Amino acid sequence: MTVFEARDGREALTRFAADKPDLIVLDIGMPEFDGLDVCREIRKTSDVPILFLSARDDEIDRVLGLEIGGDDYVTKPFSPRELVARVNVILRRIALRGQDARTSTAALSQGRLSVDPEQHVAEFAGAPLRLTAIEFGILRAFLTRPTFVFSREQIMGAAYQLNIQVSDRTIDSHIRNIRAKLSAVNCDNVIETIHGVGFKLGRCEPQA
Repeated sequence: MTVFEARDGREALTRFAADKPDLIVLDIGMPEFDGLDVCREIRKTSDVPILFLSARDDEIDRVLGLEIGGDDYVTKPFSPRELVARVNVILRRIALRGQDARTSTAALSQGRLSVDPEQHVAEFAGAPLRLTAIEFGILRAFLTRPTFVFSREQIMGAAYQLNIQVSDRTIDSHIRNIRAKLSAVNCDNVIETIHGVGFKLGRCEPQA
């Protein structure tokens, strides 16, 4: 791997714009801008994978990091081998997603919601949705089987594609994030909760 370093949040944004990395390892506790602020800024223009590092192990910090667009979260102290392993998992997932897009490029749609795996583009009623890689994978899974009720474990498999374990709360955070982005373009009914089972695709039509 080729690694670029930044000393603070402001420099991180400058290096991101200049170097266009394939993945960002982002410490939450940075001067100038903290990692959460940097992530919010990057997510305005990019869905590059982001792995958070933090000395705080509070659940609210982990959930917040995922809800604003993080792909994974590692709590200090951690071993360098664990960090490298998690980075490799994310990079392999991106490679697999690219291979899958080349072998299955048909656009998927339901109601006014559409996903184009080849171009990695999602839209609702013509409005673009800026999704992270994991959010895109979840939405694509729903569109692939529009009447199927997905358990959290099945959503995990569809989104992460490799043998990686995340908590139910992590999946719920991703679902909330997708719903929020769809609500922002006038749709509040795309993902329905089936209590005691999981989630399924809804009507995918704009709100009246």
